[in-house]
Amino acid sequence: MAALRQPRTGGLLVLAAIIAVLPFLLPNAYYFDVVILVGINALVVVGLNLLIGYAGQISLGHAGFFGLGAYASAVLPARFDIPPLAALVLGAIGVGLLAVVIGRPILRLKGHYLAVATLGMGLLIFMLLSNEQDLTGGPDGMAVQRLTILGYKLHGVHTWYWIVGGALLTGTWLALNLIDSPTGRALRALHDSEIAAQVNGVDVVRHKLTVFVISAVFASLAGSLSAHYSGFITPNSAGFLHSIELVTMVVLGGMGSTFGGIVGAAVLTALPQFLTVFHEYEHAALGLIMMVCMIYLRDGLLPSLRQRLHWRRS
Repeated sequence: MAALRQPRTGGLLVLAAIIAVLPFLLPNAYYFDVVILVGINALVVVGLNLLIGYAGQISLGHAGFFGLGAYASAVLPARFDIPPLAALVLGAIGVGLLAVVIGRPILRLKGHYLAVATLGMGLLIFMLLSNEQDLTGGPDGMAVQRLTILGYKLHGVHTWYWIVGGALLTGTWLALNLIDSPTGRALRALHDSEIAAQVNGVDVVRHKLTVFVISAVFASLAGSLSAHYSGFITPNSAGFLHSIELVTMVVLGGMGSTFGGIVGAAVLTALPQFLTVFHEYEHAALGLIMMVCMIYLRDGLLPSLRQRLHWRRS
């Protein structure tokens, strides 16, 4: 029973149970579509939470990696006749290598300097995708080939639900294992104090770069899945507002909480869909709800609720 209370066992089992049961509760394709979008955003947030929540390194440009992964899955099959599945893998590898090159100079910065640098990185990627008309289709975007596995073209919300659900479960398992490893302990030490971590023998530069690359690869894979699912992409997927949404999901769900990040992604992805009843006041209602949550649940949704439940039991 004690093992079931641990995130690596109990939390994963709860997530797996929700993924398994949810299809029987969704009434139509619209709700499947919303849940698939939740899963894609949650996959990005799981990786981004490693960077922000555990290592304490802010990034306002992760939508750029998301967009690069999406465009890799679109451009490589369309322009270079590379199979879609191979394009997805090559996109993740390419984004990882790019993160290594970019991360070395950027991660020397701290605080708001790092935030501005990652913001500039994201804007640069967005401009590149928008201006390369011949390669990416420019601001109008481009169509994406169907993802094919063993000769079978993946289509339909039910098929994509299980693909995205499996990817999210796998990504969460990998993140939890990383957190419980010596690397994860080093990341938590970085979050508290880089100087203290370095004094205690932590290779600060290497660990910061490692988690930056891992979070970028998570974003790239999620971008590829999003592109293949929707069948069409535009540079907006790499836009600044998308980066802000991803960071907000991490903060709202709870920094340093993997499952909190998933909850934050679920709330910020699904809630706007159900606030459309307010018509032109939809964004105002969403902003008000977020303000109330952050005022009364300062540590994020899941950590704050867990603390209050613990206090009641005590």
